[in-house]
Amino acid sequence: MSEAVVAKRYADALFQLASEKATLNDLLEELRVVKQVFQENKELQAFLAHPRVTNEKKRNFLEEVFTGVSKDVLNTLKILVERHRVGITSEVVDAFEALVNNASGVAQGKVYSVRKLSDAERADLELSFAKRLNKSVVKLVNVVDPSLVGGVKIRMGNTIYDGTITGKLRRIEQNIKLANI
Repeated sequence: MSEAVVAKRYADALFQLASEKATLNDLLEELRVVKQVFQENKELQAFLAHPRVTNEKKRNFLEEVFTGVSKDVLNTLKILVERHRVGITSEVVDAFEALVNNASGVAQGKVYSVRKLSDAERADLELSFAKRLNKSVVKLVNVVDPSLVGGVKIRMGNTIYDGTITGKLRRIEQNIKLANI
């Protein structure tokens, strides 16, 4: 089973638990901190994945390191460690965040452009795509891509909206080829 599917299952379980307790946003903030800790400390992940360290020591270590987090987040981390899935912690957090955003009508995406967009330009795109996608809020992260000739490309989940000059030229070329058939 792929790691993305497994991560989604853990995130689903945590989402259901948080929904029942009405702690979605609190758990999301805690999970973001956990993700940041894991990304900044590669030794932590190596320690938790090490086969010679007992699960009891790993559980005790998690309790010491993550004393401020909720019991649900801590238990999820313990389960990931026990099942040798600590490597997918970031994916679980991302999947959980996607579930929370979907439930609250928020969509996240990336906008690729030749230069950094101003806050006003990004806000205009977010407003436009919120209407287009029927979401209450769209949050876009600007990624500068110097390989683009001009225009912008927006990725929302698995969908790409290509408004780049290269994309437009490619579509014109395809239309010409189809017209000649």
